[in-house]
Amino acid sequence: MHVQFPPKPTLPRACLDTRITLGPTGIYLYEPETKPTSQNSDETLYCEAEASVAVEKEKPAQESSETDLEIEDTEKFFTTRQNELYLEACRLMSVVPVSYFLRNMEESYMNLNHHGLGPNGTKAIAIALVSNTSVVTLELADNGLMEEGILSLLEMLQENYYLQELNVSDNDLGFKGAKIISEFLQRNTSSLWNLQLSGNNFRDESAELLCQALAANYQIKTLDLSHNQFSDKGGEYMGQMLALNVGLQSLDLSWNHFYIRGAVALCNGLRANGTLQKLDLSMNGFGNEGATALGEVLRLNSSLVYLDISINDISNEGISKISKGLEFNESLKVLKLFLNPMSMDGAVLLILSIKRNPKSKMEEIDISNVLVSEQFLKILDGVCAIHPQLDVVYKAVQGLSAKKTVLLWANPMKLIQSYADQHKITVLDFFKSLSPDGKMTMPVGNFRKAIILQDKVPLNLYQVRELVKKLSDKPDTVNFSLLKTVKP
Repeated sequence: MHVQFPPKPTLPRACLDTRITLGPTGIYLYEPETKPTSQNSDETLYCEAEASVAVEKEKPAQESSETDLEIEDTEKFFTTRQNELYLEACRLMSVVPVSYFLRNMEESYMNLNHHGLGPNGTKAIAIALVSNTSVVTLELADNGLMEEGILSLLEMLQENYYLQELNVSDNDLGFKGAKIISEFLQRNTSSLWNLQLSGNNFRDESAELLCQALAANYQIKTLDLSHNQFSDKGGEYMGQMLALNVGLQSLDLSWNHFYIRGAVALCNGLRANGTLQKLDLSMNGFGNEGATALGEVLRLNSSLVYLDISINDISNEGISKISKGLEFNESLKVLKLFLNPMSMDGAVLLILSIKRNPKSKMEEIDISNVLVSEQFLKILDGVCAIHPQLDVVYKAVQGLSAKKTVLLWANPMKLIQSYADQHKITVLDFFKSLSPDGKMTMPVGNFRKAIILQDKVPLNLYQVRELVKKLSDKPDTVNFSLLKTVKP
């Protein structure tokens, strides 16, 4: 069978043999007009030593295709010249090369968090990445980038269309950094879709610039603005942006300073938004007034799948407003309400709202600071009879007898193993029978529904939750191949 390989991606404008000039506004790369003069400096020897290592690192395997051999030779040469480019940039910027960066320039994931790069070290990295086609995710948190460093990175992204995820959190970029980032976002020209900007001391004036740019940006899908200094005015800017943005799918605004006015403004924007799927608003100050606005959002919104409003000073009064919204919501799957001042009465309102909504897709409600009673468990069993995919995470059950505690905590894997032994099947066969297509993985919600509805091994909600923990290697998926590591 003839296999046709896809064409080799076209390299960015910057040539591998380019000379480096560092101008006042950024990086300049140009072709040498004459043959490079021979150098006898220590730096040149160092480059040659590094180049030889890079060439010998991976010897080409014997291939029947001449084209494949040519591609491998080209890639080795490409990597060697990139190493030399980075070393030359480090020499010109008077910074020490990062050995981890040199070793991993061919990898898709590059973690340079906490390396103390500073603006000059970051500029050297940016120069080397202009023509890099391997790195897809770049982590640069806590490196003291300053505005010069972030400017170098964003200028590099105008040429590099392979880099897709960038983390520049905890770099104290402030207003000047926000201005540079905003100008970049307005262009909509890079391949970047995941941008992490947590902990950069952005205030409301920074929020204004960022939101103006994001209102028209359709490239960024995931944005982290947590641990900044946005207040109610920033919440108003965020609301205006969300009403217009058509690209964002995940937004983290946790650990800011949104209170009633900011919360209401933000929710007004959410009511008009049809693309955002995941929203983290934990560690703010929404209160019951903000919860009322959120309840109206949940009544109308059909895109949100995940909502975290933990630690927002929401009591039973606010929970009742959220519950009314949940009676009509057909999209939300995860609702986190951890450490809000609510009681079991509020918890009952929540689960009854799910019961009243036959179209609810809710899979997880986190109220893990709330003590519940046996009566609550009976109500929850009735709700799960209608929505078997639902899991409610609570703190504990008050007044539960010792006998019932033993039954509640019985090891589910032992029960399943016992059933498998009696029917001469394997535990894996039991679990695969839960999957409609017999696959080794299932979405968590579908797994909960299937394990609750099956009558071979009756399990309670706690036992199902334990199974999910044991079989989950990803947040939303259970993987039956993990059974090898699970002992009854």
